[in-house]
Amino acid sequence: MTTQLPTDIKLHKASKTLSLKYASGEEHHLPAEFLRVHSPSAEVQGHGKPILQFGKIGVGLTKVEPAGQYALKLTFDDGHDSGLFTWEYLYQLGVRQEDLWSDYLAELKAAGKTRDPNESIVKLML
Repeated sequence: MTTQLPTDIKLHKASKTLSLKYASGEEHHLPAEFLRVHSPSAEVQGHGKPILQFGKIGVGLTKVEPAGQYALKLTFDDGHDSGLFTWEYLYQLGVRQEDLWSDYLAELKAAGKTRDPNESIVKLML
């Protein structure tokens, strides 16, 4: 498999989105919240057992910087800045965005969690 290298990377702070364009004409617009909850960091991936991230609806990106020739280091405004997003990982996030997001929302629901940091779901046992 050939690594997909973006030809253009733009951080849109107002819309909290990272845009990646490729030579093939493909373009992916990845919301900061999506990137945050799918961070490749140990904090999120949990050393093989992913830890569900919740309450990240308003999170934004404050900085995007290259990590060598193989990845980006993303800094989020909630303080999260660990985990390197390799070119291949970013490309896969873009290609699989719809399915990954749907799965994430289902996991939140099953766990009784929400995207809103100011909201908590309470289940009553009647």
